[in-house]
Amino acid sequence: MIVFERGTYRLFIRIVWISFVAFWALLLFYIFAVSVDLFGMFGPMPDLKTLENPKNELASEVYSADGILLGKYFVSNRSPIEYEDISPNLINALVATEDVRFERHSGIDFKGTFAIISSIITFDPRGSSTISQQLAKNLYKTRGEGSEGSLYSMRPLRLLIIKTKEWMTAIKIERSYTKREIITMYLNTVDFGSNAYGIKTASQTFFRKKPAELTIPESAVLVGLLKSTTAYNPKRNPDRAKIRRNTVMQQMVKYSYLTEIDYEKFKEQPIEKMIENYTVENHSKGLATYFRSVLQRELQRWCRENGYDIYRDGLKIYTTIDSRMQAHAEEAVAQWMKQLQVKFNTHWKGKNPWVDENRKEIANFIENAAKGTPHFRELQQAGIDADEIWQEMNKPVPMRIFSWQGEKDTVMSPMDSIRYYKRFLQTGLLSMVPATGEIKAWVGGLDFKYFQYDHVKQGRRQPGSSFKPIVYATALDNGYTPCYTVVDAPITFAEDVGGKPWTPNNSDGPPSGRQFTLRQAMGRSINTISAYLVKNLGPQKVVDYAKRLGITSPLEAVPSIALGTQDVSIYELLGVYSTFVNSGIWNEPKYITRIEDKNGNVIWEPVPRNVEVLSEETAYLMTYMLQGAVQERGGTAQGLHRYKIWKDYPEVGAKTGTTQNHSDGWFMGVMPNLATGIWIGGDDRSIHFRDRTGEGGKMSLPLWGMYMEKVVNDPQLDFKPGKFKKPATLSVSLDCSAYQITSATDSIKDKTYQAPSAKDLENEGFE
Repeated sequence: MIVFERGTYRLFIRIVWISFVAFWALLLFYIFAVSVDLFGMFGPMPDLKTLENPKNELASEVYSADGILLGKYFVSNRSPIEYEDISPNLINALVATEDVRFERHSGIDFKGTFAIISSIITFDPRGSSTISQQLAKNLYKTRGEGSEGSLYSMRPLRLLIIKTKEWMTAIKIERSYTKREIITMYLNTVDFGSNAYGIKTASQTFFRKKPAELTIPESAVLVGLLKSTTAYNPKRNPDRAKIRRNTVMQQMVKYSYLTEIDYEKFKEQPIEKMIENYTVENHSKGLATYFRSVLQRELQRWCRENGYDIYRDGLKIYTTIDSRMQAHAEEAVAQWMKQLQVKFNTHWKGKNPWVDENRKEIANFIENAAKGTPHFRELQQAGIDADEIWQEMNKPVPMRIFSWQGEKDTVMSPMDSIRYYKRFLQTGLLSMVPATGEIKAWVGGLDFKYFQYDHVKQGRRQPGSSFKPIVYATALDNGYTPCYTVVDAPITFAEDVGGKPWTPNNSDGPPSGRQFTLRQAMGRSINTISAYLVKNLGPQKVVDYAKRLGITSPLEAVPSIALGTQDVSIYELLGVYSTFVNSGIWNEPKYITRIEDKNGNVIWEPVPRNVEVLSEETAYLMTYMLQGAVQERGGTAQGLHRYKIWKDYPEVGAKTGTTQNHSDGWFMGVMPNLATGIWIGGDDRSIHFRDRTGEGGKMSLPLWGMYMEKVVNDPQLDFKPGKFKKPATLSVSLDCSAYQITSATDSIKDKTYQAPSAKDLENEGFE
């Protein structure tokens, strides 16, 4: 037994007491210094306002009209959910593995404190943190650059300060939020790897499920990822992931969240089978990728003007796209373009398809194309010698390429890849409801991952004869009628572009000398009669009507406008056709219905723009004229008779379009409740068919037929036949047989429609 002298005992007690007081004083001062970031030594702490309004990078989501998530815009792919939407299996797995005393502590688990002290001593940044402390780290970036102080350069102090700040923040979090809210916030912020932030995205990425649907083994896989998103990634390291999953389930057994019997049943489940639906979400996958890309650019501009961030603010964008129609459109495009590409490859077998107007191969075509590629420009900017650049461009390298049989891994040079991709025919498809201007389907190309140019709105090409309805609408609105007769005779303009006289021929040769009604002429797409109308109306009047009807591309008032020689987009032209169906009222195309912030508040809604640009009668007469392409003998859209749709939906209007050398093939089809426009051609105008296979009626019409049959046969869409809206009275007769013909070699048939025979279709080149 130690015996202290009286003075020594008092001194000992005094030292102990002073040490005790000094320790607590220093501790309190340290806590105070950390909390106020004294002299900038410790780095900032979140204040009360920040705690109660935590900022998190949330992905903005794009939804279809039928409520399907089309895609996201994000830096961190994170979408929040509520506690009620989380499976209890996941919560049990998380608590059993990460913080078994979660319900009993107030942010700091003192039983785990010794592990934390050990981590500081050994410089191990992990230690033993509660869920609340991990949330503090995730939510307020306690280890990020913005939270650092001057003492962070000293490694032992750095870890001590970080842990202290996380302790203090965890206690504040526990005071501000309930346990359920903390669990929810944690699962919404944590990184699961594979570009999946938050449990909602992780569930979708790994299992294509909602968080509420997660099973015990699936929950264990996701909780296992929290230890290391790389080492335990079930796709990259399935064996390690299985071991980690089973460890999590053992923890669940240990703390009575799982029975031993169920554990034995679950532990042998193969990881590979569990993640067979694994898909990492990115901008080039999913439905409507081209539409989402166009939408993204417009939203970026809107966000800049209105103080939002499309990639971080968790906006919800609701669109007019119908996911079912979009899927039908993409399926039809893949189905038809695959077939057409086979025809094109056979057509050009053994030859290069880039030719000039004289059908001679264009010299240095691929070399000139290569100079415009990003890779070539990067090499130039790096100051590499021209010879070395071409050596690099011709050096074979491993690459993954697009094919209609699926993606392929191969080895080819950049030059060979340019040759390969230039041979692909491209397409654009757009569907719109004429009465509202709502866009229902948008396909801008073959595959956004490999071909990112949008051929719906971004691309502009010569429309050919699909522009002619604007000429005929101008005529009808200025006194002409569908039964007005014109002789198919040569029409010469004194000068066109270049100041030379211009006399257009028809696509099938010189003028026939026969007489046709305007309906027959438009249905057969007779060039001379379109030129006749432009000559009588004046090119400027046609341009004026085109602008009224929604064409925004530059147009010159020249005679050749009769044949659609000036570039427009599908987006513009479909608006014109929709105006005909919509009783002469032009609707601004609409594809966003509203934008909400992360809390569900509506922050933007479109203001409808609609203008009456044609009389109701003229618009109806145009729908009657458009039906001529399907109904009139020799009509360019008679290929639709191969499809069942024309039998069940008798009122279908259409117009084909083919440009010089078959560079572009168009098909514009309208029904009372839907208008759809299609373009097909090469990315370069010099790449095309050399025969009638390149006409709009052969190249684009089949795609329209395939797509529309999928739409009308979908019971979920409930697509019903209808009739074009007819005015109460018409000032003109549509019975062309009542009109006397004064000169013609071909009589006007009765308006009664007769379907073409198989021989007729064969003669027209339809297979």
